Amino acid sequence: MNKTIGMLAHVDAGKTTFAEQLLYHTNSIRSRGRVDHKDAFMDNHEIERARGITVFAGQAVMRYRDSTYYLLDTPGHADFSAEMERALRTMDYAVVLLSAVEGVEGHTETVWQLLRRYGIPAFFFINKTDREGADVERVLGEIRSLLTEDAAEITESLKPAGFEETASAASVERTFILDDSLKTFLAERDEALLEDYLEDRLTPRQWTDSLIAMIRECRVYPCLHGSALLDSGVTDFLDKFDRLTVTDYAAPERAAEEAFAGQIYKIGHDESGTRLTYIKALRGSLSVREFAKYRGAGNGLLEEKVTGIRIYSGDRYTQADRAHAGELFAVTGLTEAQAGAGIGELADERVPFEMTPTLTADAAFPRELPVKDVLRIFRMLEAEDPALGVVWEEELQQLHIRMMGAIQLEVLSSVLKERFGLDVSFGTPEILYRETVAAPVTGYGHFEPLKHYAEVHLRIEPGERGSGVLFADACHADDLSVGYRNLVGQHVLEREHHGLLTGSPLTDVKVTLLTGRAHNKHTHGGDFREAALRALRQGLEKADNVLLEPCYRFRIRAELEHMGRVMADVQQAHGIFDPPETSETHLLLIGLAPAATFMNYGTELASYTRGKGLLSLTYGGYRPCHNAEEVIARRGYDKNADPLYTSSSIFCAKGAGYSVPWDEAEAAMHLL
Repeated sequence: MNKTIGMLAHVDAGKTTFAEQLLYHTNSIRSRGRVDHKDAFMDNHEIERARGITVFAGQAVMRYRDSTYYLLDTPGHADFSAEMERALRTMDYAVVLLSAVEGVEGHTETVWQLLRRYGIPAFFFINKTDREGADVERVLGEIRSLLTEDAAEITESLKPAGFEETASAASVERTFILDDSLKTFLAERDEALLEDYLEDRLTPRQWTDSLIAMIRECRVYPCLHGSALLDSGVTDFLDKFDRLTVTDYAAPERAAEEAFAGQIYKIGHDESGTRLTYIKALRGSLSVREFAKYRGAGNGLLEEKVTGIRIYSGDRYTQADRAHAGELFAVTGLTEAQAGAGIGELADERVPFEMTPTLTADAAFPRELPVKDVLRIFRMLEAEDPALGVVWEEELQQLHIRMMGAIQLEVLSSVLKERFGLDVSFGTPEILYRETVAAPVTGYGHFEPLKHYAEVHLRIEPGERGSGVLFADACHADDLSVGYRNLVGQHVLEREHHGLLTGSPLTDVKVTLLTGRAHNKHTHGGDFREAALRALRQGLEKADNVLLEPCYRFRIRAELEHMGRVMADVQQAHGIFDPPETSETHLLLIGLAPAATFMNYGTELASYTRGKGLLSLTYGGYRPCHNAEEVIARRGYDKNADPLYTSSSIFCAKGAGYSVPWDEAEAAMHLL
């Protein structure tokens, strides 16, 4: 039986140490590493060893009884939530670790909300019971009050029945004896079970089967405790987890008869630069030399031959001829695959990741290096991390990096040095603003220097939040050939466009080609690029432009005595919130706040709540900027000095081209 399990936790909950123990007890590693000793099996990047945190979603394979486990150790720091979210989509079950001292923390709640969004069954493990101040009962109470009332303690309330494993350990009886408190807990959550419970007519096997089903259906979340560092409670967890989890992937012989379907969850590169596409097989099987179907970077359907299959465990791998349903593996040979895309029978499906960069910083690299080589490296890293944005401005010879948090820059710098020997320095991160329009406008562009000709009319209108820039073709075939119409669309979508307020990227607009004109003799392909960009810019000159800023969705839990302070802080940060939910002792406040004013609020909250306040932040999209005038003035963007754009049009008279400013260009258009 194949099972993918993910390890999730707040920073320093002991997640990686716990994973090391699981690998050791399944004979997957010979000795247990430790984070503080910088020898953990799954922290195989130098930056992870140096900082003692998990940055990349590590993967390991372990075998226990009749199951093969694909173990994912996900990042615990909020800056790397995108890496964690990509791993989430592959999980059959999750294990959420909490410290027996600190209990439920801010990122714990973020993790929990993501697990609920994706409907992933989960187990809790309360770790670090050996530490001073550890209180398992208190933490179990926090789980039930802050995360879910359906957490069931099974360390003491669940005992193995009299079972015997086969000599080969190929199968094992999955029967437990449940104590009365656990039976009552389950019966309260299932009407049919309640009736049988009152009549006392269920066997231990039936109780166990009911528990297995309720765990898988996310109606019950088992909770165990121990100390990973002292190897206490780990084997009990492993035994119970193995018996209480099931998956229904087809056996290899049956999977080979089904059509292959999978999900791409990560892109990577090996030491030689070979592109690796990491896949979770959901149905069927895939073999070397078979063709895999998926949608490429340009959204076109591609079929490429798989040249190799690798099963990774840590930084080592084994070659395989075929991968089957339920397995995690990497393939070579796919040149344009992207994280989040379906493959095989799911080629038309794509699950977008919500995490979007909210900060930007300039990057400085040694100028003696060829720019194309530097960009090739950055594009590789961008493919590996969809939450990383790389923008190269050719005219200005400037490189800009977009990311979720400042720690990402430190990690990126380390990766560039470690993997590529590249020394890169980054400027101070700034908020990544964007711009859009408030109402529809029509932009006009004409490009007619001597022996050139193109005219383009574009309608620019607001799009849905998060839609980016979309293009539509409403031009009549008699006005412009399909080839030229496609060129206009290509130039609209080929790069980001600067807004007029701050020069920030244009987003959430729909651009429609209304009409255009070419010349039978003098029109060249580049003419429509010039005309289209001038039309876009001319339309923005007339538009009611809106500055957008990134926001966080927040969840704040604090003691009731801090309600006034918390609400005042959110209002002062220009946030909005729903009516607070309160209990006898605590409040829960959910809302939206600008990243610029709220990204460092966690430190302040922890200070005045003496560490008891919990802040959970997730990406909340872009909204109109709360201090637009201040930002515009601070940026000092000169729209007329932007070397990438001009809103003027070029016309021709008496054998020479001449420029017409944007506010006079519309009247001079040939198609009006």
